[in-house]
Amino acid sequence: MSTVITSVDPRSPAEKAHIVPGEKLLSINGHRILDVLDYRFYGYDPVTRLELQRPDGTTHAVQIRKAEGRDLGLNFETYLMDRAHSCANNCIFCFVDQMPKGLRKSLYFKDDDARLSFLMGNYITLTNLPPREIQRIIDLRISPINVSVHTTDPTLRAMMLGNPRAGDSVAVMRRLADSGIRMNCQIVACPGINDGPQLQRTMEDLAAMYPGVGSVAIVPVGLTKYRDGLYPLKAYNASSAAAVIDMVEVFGARCRERLGSSLFWCSDEFYLLAGRQLPDEDYYESYSQLENGVGMLRLLESEFHAALRMAEPERPPTPFTIATGLDAAPMIESLVRDAAEKCPALQGQVIPVVNHFFGEQIVVSGLVTGQDLIAALQGHKLGQRLLLPDNMLRYHENVFLDDVTIRELEQALGVPVTFVPQDGFALCDAIFGLDGQQLRSAPTENTEEYYRYNPSH
Repeated sequence: MSTVITSVDPRSPAEKAHIVPGEKLLSINGHRILDVLDYRFYGYDPVTRLELQRPDGTTHAVQIRKAEGRDLGLNFETYLMDRAHSCANNCIFCFVDQMPKGLRKSLYFKDDDARLSFLMGNYITLTNLPPREIQRIIDLRISPINVSVHTTDPTLRAMMLGNPRAGDSVAVMRRLADSGIRMNCQIVACPGINDGPQLQRTMEDLAAMYPGVGSVAIVPVGLTKYRDGLYPLKAYNASSAAAVIDMVEVFGARCRERLGSSLFWCSDEFYLLAGRQLPDEDYYESYSQLENGVGMLRLLESEFHAALRMAEPERPPTPFTIATGLDAAPMIESLVRDAAEKCPALQGQVIPVVNHFFGEQIVVSGLVTGQDLIAALQGHKLGQRLLLPDNMLRYHENVFLDDVTIRELEQALGVPVTFVPQDGFALCDAIFGLDGQQLRSAPTENTEEYYRYNPSH
């Protein structure tokens, strides 16, 4: 844990109070500061008294007046002010365990940190929270948090998470719900293990925690080709995926009638696996589970058509290619056809990319690698632009998961690359070659902190 200040933002309240790098933040308004949650919570008030320690060991205090909620302007060695909490589980479906060897060390780190859940939307299992942390979540009203549930059967949860304490977390969830903490939940469904009657039980238990449990996504387990020695899991097929959809939609309709919200939704991938049409836009209510792929394609379509109605391209756009994962490709193709109806001069194509790196059962765009893009696109006439979803890139990095760089991809394909956010308006702008502010071209050598990463698994 390090609360040593590494820099102070220019013109910030801290700079005006003459706080300098090298000092250690000890407390705010009498509360000891342990990490970023303490810093943000206790530093929210308009009047804050900071106790600091100089490098020579002497201490002093400063009082700061600022707008309520404005950040003090202090920066530390790490975002969390200490190390991220690693996962204590050995889940039978863990995606990290299914990664090939030889990738960057950071890709193998499993975080299970409540602070990252609150601040960045990461999902946690609640298995490594000591009593103090549980109480702090309640005391500081850290809400919402995102919880990986998978099952509420304590014995089954302990087995699935490979942790004998995992079953205790269901009681923790009830305590958090009773304390007014809102939870968005995720269920990774594994055929024959936690679906069927077990899924029904889990939904009933979570619905009983409403409104503490505010939304639940059910996503199919993702299986790569690197599963030697791991728990024998099988993938969903059309009939088993349809059975999950039917169960979730029936129970969701009951929840909507009783609670005013469906509460439970299957991810888009379940509908694609079952060969079914995605539900209408109204079905998804407030799209509370987009990060789990729930309604993402339906929202993309809706946003794109709204943008298309307003689009007025002044000149024919240059020819382009869109490359994406197998799951999104049919929807993107239909959107390109809709754009061509409005602009007959439009010349564009969509190429679905088979994931040979992780295995052909992996169909999401966020796990497409640079080498698979090169293999899929080389030899094609790509036009003058290649459009890619920006979730193919790691957060703040200009490389794909396999360490192929953007520059290497452009050199291999001989075409400039533009990365497009997961947004229908941005996609429409990209197709027509408009100067949308959200569009992100490949960086120059001096470009830093350029990219967003949207986890898709």
